[in-house]
Amino acid sequence: MRQHGSRNPKRYVGIDKDTHGGMTATGKIIRDAWVFGILEEGETCAGWLLQGIEDLWEKVDREWQKYDFQVNRLPDELRERFLRINAEAIERARAAGWNPELPDDDD
Repeated sequence: MRQHGSRNPKRYVGIDKDTHGGMTATGKIIRDAWVFGILEEGETCAGWLLQGIEDLWEKVDREWQKYDFQVNRLPDELRERFLRINAEAIERARAAGWNPELPDDDD
């Protein structure tokens, strides 16, 4: 998702069309945004520019800071949502051919 001063900056394809079934760094940001209610669950962020993804990352990062970046410190409701969203994401990604044993080449 690099921009090189192009007149048509690259836009994110959406978590549902992302590589590795969405199991990328950008996909994680989006899933975490769903967990914290920053985005509605199911928002794919398709068409977003890099700056929008970076802004989302900052919001997600601020939320994680409250819990020292640890799932076990999330309140029950958020922890349950986190576990559900990520279990569903893993299932979808595996169905799309993602293999967690292979190295991640996400940039």
